[in-house]
Amino acid sequence: MTGRSEGRPREGARRALRLAVREEPDVVMARQAVRAVAREAGLAASAVEAIATAVSEIARNIVVHSRGGEIAVRRVEERGRHGVEVVARDEAPGIADPERAMQDGYSTSNGLGLGLPGARRLVDEFTLESAPGKGTTVTLKKWVHGSGD
Repeated sequence: MTGRSEGRPREGARRALRLAVREEPDVVMARQAVRAVAREAGLAASAVEAIATAVSEIARNIVVHSRGGEIAVRRVEERGRHGVEVVARDEAPGIADPERAMQDGYSTSNGLGLGLPGARRLVDEFTLESAPGKGTTVTLKKWVHGSGD
């Protein structure tokens, strides 16, 4: 869990596809959008499914824990590599203990507690920013690694 630098443009930034997330059908739409962008970015089939699954978990958290939110998906290029970046923001009350929320088995909704830590394992870069009363932002990145990702 690393902080994100603000205030400077990202290398190779592209316009993001933005999707509102408020109910279960929005989770499906987000997953489909991420698959399409990941394929365009050149990710291998297994990497496409990994980031789609991670986004599904994050989007489902938005539906379950908040009044709604947004997922922005775009292709990115940084330091000579390319891939997909997903930024998910919600209007929830925020996570009181983000470190604990990243532990397998921790849940505030009687779930299995695998959503956030599972999503982290499926991507190359994962950032969680949250504070009580401020909502939550999760940033995921999946990079093209060559054949088989």
